[in-house]
Amino acid sequence: MRAAVLEEHGEPLSIEDVDAPDPDPNGAVVDVEACGVCRSDWHGWQGDWGWLGIETQPGQILGHEPAGTVVAVGEEVTGVSEGDHVAVPFNLGDGTCPECRRGFSNTCENVMPLGFVEFVQGAFAEQVHVPFADHNLVELPEGVSSVDMAGLGCRFMTSFHALAHRADISAGDWVSVHGVGGVGLSAVHIADALGANVIAVDLDDGKLETARELGAAETVNAADADNVPGEVKAIADGGADISMDALGIQTTSANSIQSLGTRGQHLQVGLTTEDEQGMIQVPSDAMVMQEIEFIGSFGMPPTRYDEIFRMVSTGKLRPEAVVSETIALEDVSDTLAAMTDYETDGIPVIDDF
Repeated sequence: MRAAVLEEHGEPLSIEDVDAPDPDPNGAVVDVEACGVCRSDWHGWQGDWGWLGIETQPGQILGHEPAGTVVAVGEEVTGVSEGDHVAVPFNLGDGTCPECRRGFSNTCENVMPLGFVEFVQGAFAEQVHVPFADHNLVELPEGVSSVDMAGLGCRFMTSFHALAHRADISAGDWVSVHGVGGVGLSAVHIADALGANVIAVDLDDGKLETARELGAAETVNAADADNVPGEVKAIADGGADISMDALGIQTTSANSIQSLGTRGQHLQVGLTTEDEQGMIQVPSDAMVMQEIEFIGSFGMPPTRYDEIFRMVSTGKLRPEAVVSETIALEDVSDTLAAMTDYETDGIPVIDDF
């Protein structure tokens, strides 16, 4: 099968013919019909996250937002069949650890980050193997396309879990989203669907216009603002109720926290780069005095995807609205390079392998 293979960090991926996977006894093989290209792939391509123990190595197939059709299952698989149309979460769980048994498989004690470590090769390929298929694969509703659902395995569901499960959103709350790439635009759309008033913050007018189309009530161009938190507080009558750093750099994290009002909630969704290496300074005194909560949020348990699907069925959520373009496998390296300078918009999706 054809796959885009990492040869050297920051260098173009090699399009190669590699062996197609066979299913483990508990696994399944999915014919990849679409796969999003995510900023997390950019992190892997850059060689980030060694401080998390998941630095990608040469030979790795990246890609962690696939949707497609099951073409083979292992002998121990009972809940998944050939022909099922599925999405694949990026944070694969084993289904048996205490976290998984409590319903928190996104924080599985043996989490397997799809496409970032050798034993779970990714989906920038014609096929991908998914371990513990009964636990990890999510059957898609009838009538949806793989391209429309490609961001579901990471960016869209990550934003949904953060806003719907980790934060306390009430109707009319002010939610500010700092950085409106794929995660941020998904967050804007989801927060609007949950009844919030959304303020989108970014450096790019084009991305801010897309955020308005997806439901942002107000926007702030951080390149033009002398004081981003001050701008957000002025709009939100004293401060946002909930704020999200969807990028993962010092500036956006600090701006997000400082945009909050008293007893606000900061959602840290973006993971850091080589510059921060997992350590970001926070305004701790202000957080103490304002009783601000700092909340981390990672992925989403696949058992709760039905919440998204119910909102999709009524038109309240449209994951396809965040898909910005479709590309071929040969275009992945150029797309990753464009992410270095934040030149991509929304979710680019591979649909030609």
